[in-house]
Amino acid sequence: MRVILAPMEGVVDDHMRDILSAINPFDLVVTEFVRVVNQLLPEKVFYKLCPELLNHGLTPSGTPVRVQLLGQEPEWMAENAIRAIELGSNGVDANFGCPAKTVNKSKGGAVLLQYPENIYKIVKAMRNAVPGEHPVTAKIRLGYEDKSLFMENALAVYEAGASELAIHARSKTDGYKPPAYWEYITEVRKRLPIPVIANGEIWNAADAQRCMDVTGCDSVMIGRGAISLPNLGDTIKTGATPYTWLQTLTLLMSYTEKELSGRKSDYYPSRIKQWFSYLNRQYPEADALFRELRVYKTTEEIVTVLQQAHQSLR
Repeated sequence: MRVILAPMEGVVDDHMRDILSAINPFDLVVTEFVRVVNQLLPEKVFYKLCPELLNHGLTPSGTPVRVQLLGQEPEWMAENAIRAIELGSNGVDANFGCPAKTVNKSKGGAVLLQYPENIYKIVKAMRNAVPGEHPVTAKIRLGYEDKSLFMENALAVYEAGASELAIHARSKTDGYKPPAYWEYITEVRKRLPIPVIANGEIWNAADAQRCMDVTGCDSVMIGRGAISLPNLGDTIKTGATPYTWLQTLTLLMSYTEKELSGRKSDYYPSRIKQWFSYLNRQYPEADALFRELRVYKTTEEIVTVLQQAHQSLR
């Protein structure tokens, strides 16, 4: 069994990857996407989004990191795939799942699910460019407005030479609304000889087991669930006990320290509130604390509230 931390734009940055990989036995973590348009991006762009490249492509706790690229031009996706590999990425991933309107308007992400032939060209160009010993992978949804092309898109990725395929079991139109349609992944897994990774609506270890039972996959990718329950990966892979609220709040304090000492300290208030929006699903205490801190806009005020809550539980 493999458990992989999903790429989540604006959520799973290097600080979050550091925090979560330290407490979960992830087999792989995937970066937020690097946007590719019509040029070979400078190295600093890759280092900014994936500073783990400076650590041989590993998180501080030693989990392999894979750079994800998003774009629509095969030749530039290929050029940037080579650069990612040369800088130390553990393989390279292509994003065909992002549902963001701004991305889709520029013909990137999930909009490409309407054009299997374009997906094939992009993955083929990347695979031809990247040395064979390095994985070239892709992440897709089941479709754009509907799911009619789900198999064609999966076959396009496979026939282009991808090493494995991750599938978010919803269409772009489905967004993140339940349910996830795992049965579509079952069909793809039966058809493709490469590893297929199941993603979507995995909030706890029981969900992961049901997903694997339905799909026949032995690999799962977790995204929002991993933010909602910080040690979800560990509960899936080793049967660990889910984190208590005190353990999670302690983790929040560690995250706070990293954020305030890093380059993104100005974004701290919005980032911590964003995390609480996920924690609310798992912890009633998070909902109560969020109601208290959401009125504050400054870092100092929010940190004070968190410190007081943490001290009261210790």
